[in-house]
Amino acid sequence: MIRAMSLLDTEPVHWQGGQPSIWVDVEAPTPEELQQLTRSFALNHLAMEDALTHGQWSRFEVYPEHIFLVFRTLDQPEACTDETERVSLFWYPKTDTLLTIRLQDVDYLDKTWREFDGLSHGSEERLIYTLLARGSDTFFEFTDALQDQTLTLEEAMFTERRTQDFAQQIFTYQHLIMNVRRLVSNAREAVAAFSRHALLVAGSNGRGAAPSPAVEVQAQEIALYFRDVVDNLSRVHDSLDSSREVLSNVLNVNLSVQQARVNDVVKTLTVVSAIFLPLTFLAGVWGMNFEFMPELHWRYGYLVAWTSFIGVAVGLGWYFKRRNWW
Repeated sequence: MIRAMSLLDTEPVHWQGGQPSIWVDVEAPTPEELQQLTRSFALNHLAMEDALTHGQWSRFEVYPEHIFLVFRTLDQPEACTDETERVSLFWYPKTDTLLTIRLQDVDYLDKTWREFDGLSHGSEERLIYTLLARGSDTFFEFTDALQDQTLTLEEAMFTERRTQDFAQQIFTYQHLIMNVRRLVSNAREAVAAFSRHALLVAGSNGRGAAPSPAVEVQAQEIALYFRDVVDNLSRVHDSLDSSREVLSNVLNVNLSVQQARVNDVVKTLTVVSAIFLPLTFLAGVWGMNFEFMPELHWRYGYLVAWTSFIGVAVGLGWYFKRRNWW
């Protein structure tokens, strides 16, 4: 599917006419549509390979034909998964034309397309900032969902008794954080490179000629916007590091809690054993088959034995309880 609009008034345009200041969006292009794009735009073949490759990481490159950026973000961040989505941006500074290619539906791009209300001439690059800012928001949504999951784990730490499942969940989230952290790091490097080439994005030919004052002002504004995205991605990166440390602490505390539970069980068993130890001794003494044992011939010998058993057990239990050993 190929659609196009004017960056100035958002009206649909015929993208094959070579008009300036337009946005052409391509989703899951067919071979016929790729041929049409190749005839209408100067597309570097290396950039097209990256744009059509599943799983391509975020990267930035300046080609003679255009400026190229692959921006890989999260597809379902609210579900706390590392499934990704990609948008490949081809920027033509001379004509202020943006070509976006994606292999699947991307929510934030569709939302930007629906809500886009046009830009004044000379500020078309702000559309790129809007796309990058909304793409980076998916990482913030992931960190928020991860914090909610961490709180759930902290609450379950004192109620769950199946430690194997609990530890497995923590290791799963730690592995997830490592994957997303790598995504954020690559995206940050790509956007930072985009920011460093703000003059080229603004339309400077980059061939040694001094840019005009208007281009310099525009480049400074573009760099400022892109640095804002870089700062947001850095915040996400730091937040992920903090979340990984929190999960490690949760795992250590969980191990301590489980060890405390084991100690309570061992203490209870020890107390019970200590209570039955003198009872076993008395039963052993009275169970010996000696001929002269006066207790065996008493009329109330059986009652005395049970009274002794109960008295010793209750006495030891009270003593252990008083010493907080039980």
